[in-house]
Amino acid sequence: MHTEEVFILAIESSCDDTAAAVLRNDKVLSNVVARQSIHEEYGGVVPELASRAHQQNIVPVIDVALKKANITKNQLSAIAFTQGPGLMGSLLVGSSFAKSLSMALNIPLIAVNHMHAHILAHFIDEEGYDKPKFPFLALTISGGHTQVVKVNSFFNMEIIGETTDDAVGEAFDKTAKILGFPYPGGPLIDQFAKEGNPKKYPFTKPKVDGLDFSFSGLKTQILYFAQKNVQENQNFIEENKADICASVQHTIIEILMDKLKLAVVQTGISQVAIGGGVSANSGIRQTLKDAESKYGWKTFIPKFEYTTDNAAMIGIVGYQKYLNDKFSDANVVSKARIEF
Repeated sequence: MHTEEVFILAIESSCDDTAAAVLRNDKVLSNVVARQSIHEEYGGVVPELASRAHQQNIVPVIDVALKKANITKNQLSAIAFTQGPGLMGSLLVGSSFAKSLSMALNIPLIAVNHMHAHILAHFIDEEGYDKPKFPFLALTISGGHTQVVKVNSFFNMEIIGETTDDAVGEAFDKTAKILGFPYPGGPLIDQFAKEGNPKKYPFTKPKVDGLDFSFSGLKTQILYFAQKNVQENQNFIEENKADICASVQHTIIEILMDKLKLAVVQTGISQVAIGGGVSANSGIRQTLKDAESKYGWKTFIPKFEYTTDNAAMIGIVGYQKYLNDKFSDANVVSKARIEF
């Protein structure tokens, strides 16, 4: 049993954000993110450019994280890093640095599954935020993932539903591209949706058995809808963008909620948490909050800074693994795809 104060340096480099955080036990002392704007001109993340930017950013980001936390590297108890899933080049920058620093300081190395971290971010000690009790259901929604997870403990999680094709974040991004929005377009859909009528343009929800999702058909439907209407009126999108965004967002939220409601019925678990980049969407957050009074659920919605890729969530998993002596050695390998 560890009774002393534990200081974890966490490193996250799975995609295009270089992030570092320092935690004292389960409390965040610093959480620093360097965003990469270079990808905007390409309309998406370019893996080679991302890994180069990580190499430039990783030392200054970690330096700032330690300074903000007001500790020295010699006070660190362990180093946690994202092992996967993610872009291989990006992951290797973070893992190589973490391995080197852990060897130099002679402290433990802790490998973390990025998707576990999105879920366990709820266990960061934050004033005004409740922590879920096991077991609970987690909806992880991001650019690459859409999953319903039954979370039995910190180290026992089971995917009970997932997308059969595209992730929900991909549906938002593709819609934004169809509508001519700059990258990243997901937040713009959320912004315009606030001013629109969510019932103006009804889109068909995909019929998928059980707790699985599908978003490829919806993407195609939105594309044909836009093409047809632009043929009739060149300014259709500009004149109706608020209603289009509201209708698309409403449909996506309904798809997610239908599966969550089914998962609650099937498992008998009415504690529901969300995580991942798309959980920053205000419509999704509000709908889940409303579910507390509507369905009698207990819901858990993370702080915005813990929704997108960040190192604090890597740190909280690192802390729990530290308490349970779940360490890695220098032979641990980064994985673009990793077993959940």
